[in-house]
Amino acid sequence: MAQRKIHNFSSTGTKSSRVTLNPKVARRSFLKLSAATAALTGAAMTTRMTAQAGSQSDVKKVYPDSKVVKTICTHCSVACGIKAVVKNGVWVRQEIAQDHPLSRGGHCCKGAGAIDMVNSEKRLKNPMKKVNGKWQKISWDTALDEISQKLMDIRKNDGPDAVHWNGSAKVSNEMAYLQRKLAAFFGTNNIDHQARICHSTTVAGVANTWGYGAMTNSVNDIRHAKLIFMIGSNAAEAHPVAMQHLLHAKEVNNAPLIVVDPRFTKTAAKATDYIRIRSGTDTAFIMGLIHEIIENDWYDKEFVRTRVSGFAEMRAVAKDYAPAVVEDISGVPAAEVTRIAKMMATHRPGTVIWCMGGTQHSTGSSNTRAYCILQLVLGNMGVSGGGANIFRGHDNVQGATDMCVLSHSLPAYYGLKDGSWKHWCRVWDVDYEWMKSQFHSKEYMNKKGFTLSRWYEGAIQEDKISQYTPLKAVVFWGCASNSQSQYHKLKKALDSLDLVVIIDPFPTMTAAAADKDNVYLLPCSSQYETSGSLTSTSRQFQWRYKVVDPVHDCRDDYWIMNELVKRFGFADKFYKNIKQIPEDITLELG
Repeated sequence: MAQRKIHNFSSTGTKSSRVTLNPKVARRSFLKLSAATAALTGAAMTTRMTAQAGSQSDVKKVYPDSKVVKTICTHCSVACGIKAVVKNGVWVRQEIAQDHPLSRGGHCCKGAGAIDMVNSEKRLKNPMKKVNGKWQKISWDTALDEISQKLMDIRKNDGPDAVHWNGSAKVSNEMAYLQRKLAAFFGTNNIDHQARICHSTTVAGVANTWGYGAMTNSVNDIRHAKLIFMIGSNAAEAHPVAMQHLLHAKEVNNAPLIVVDPRFTKTAAKATDYIRIRSGTDTAFIMGLIHEIIENDWYDKEFVRTRVSGFAEMRAVAKDYAPAVVEDISGVPAAEVTRIAKMMATHRPGTVIWCMGGTQHSTGSSNTRAYCILQLVLGNMGVSGGGANIFRGHDNVQGATDMCVLSHSLPAYYGLKDGSWKHWCRVWDVDYEWMKSQFHSKEYMNKKGFTLSRWYEGAIQEDKISQYTPLKAVVFWGCASNSQSQYHKLKKALDSLDLVVIIDPFPTMTAAAADKDNVYLLPCSSQYETSGSLTSTSRQFQWRYKVVDPVHDCRDDYWIMNELVKRFGFADKFYKNIKQIPEDITLELG
């Protein structure tokens, strides 16, 4: 090696150490060696090793007779643009979408591997059934016939609520809507999806503040912020392409970037101010900021007077959170609480951003409520560069939530009251009395079902959460159980069920966890092998075009849904207004 450690002794006799180049290499020789190395490196880095983002004409030269399909990345809720190069029905190359309004030609390491979602060797290739503890290949007809018959037998013998449907934030809006519609026609509200264990506390906090549980501004709009306050969000790793908009505000607007997190993350490394907080003390810290803003007369009086209710009551609560008290609770020095509060008051408009570091707590809804109150006190709502901005997880978790793949509501947050059911029966053009007859009773038609986070309680019946019948079957449709808590209970529930159905492009942890037979794996397509709309974390509605047909013996979700509904016997009612898929579904849900 050209480097070695040289030990010198100073005139005082003490030993010092430094790393230097081999002293036998003279300066002139070193410069010659460097020039030669650079030349060789340049020659080696040919187009086989590096390449610019190709234009469509460049791509045509490499792949004649190919086509470029614009689609949307599935890896996170930023929903960046992708250009897929397809030749002879095969996705052969992936390009950045320089014209995409949000990603603006950006790609993160996750999105750069989008092509592998289709071409991965780990994809499920055929329907599978576990028999005597071993997986066996079966045909689609056999799988669907057996599954539908078992589900209908359970429905007849134990009631429609003996089945739990776990839907998905990874499917399109249209498919998410069909999942919720399927549960309704089956006669149960036992349906939920991933949002329950990521941002349901956001919806509770935000919707209770201004009526709608979603991001108030857009990711692009963060460029106009004069201050960025991030709490429980590590966007540099979780939402990398979104960071370009945050860093634009930091560098162009000279906006302070404040990161509050128990860990010094990659996002914190980009911060102007990093606040280390004791985990689980978000609400106390935020209320401390609100206390200082109000007591120092830094709040937006006109905004509070004209746009806010309950200020006096909130102010009384905030009085309990003096900086010294907040320091004792959160570990943040009292002087820092005051300094950050003053910074937020003097740099307006400012945006508050959070992710699951703030939501996945037993006090998650209190956290998100406090974040919103902070922005109201500062008058940062309803302005460009401000807002309460939630970075969600999956690419369509906002859309699947809007479609209400949820145990407590019909699509578009209508709830489960009689008027809600009558509205959707009119949309679906079905008789309300027929719909009511599908349920165990009217009580259960208006009653919330089991959630994703606690569905297993319905199977093992060990808690106060119960119903007239234990769960006998569960369907995981684009949903795995990896991030669920109390996994020992979930495992016990899986082994107690008569039927477990997993519909996914890949084998999941759920399939591995279930030890008993009567577990089915159905290989559905990835979202690049079908089409439909999605709603990003910014509430931006985009259309994802199909890149290629489903690979191997996979089927897209629409096809699987159609085959199941036909076997359930209500396809004529279910698809009454739907002839062309997915476009007619888009019309119906609209």
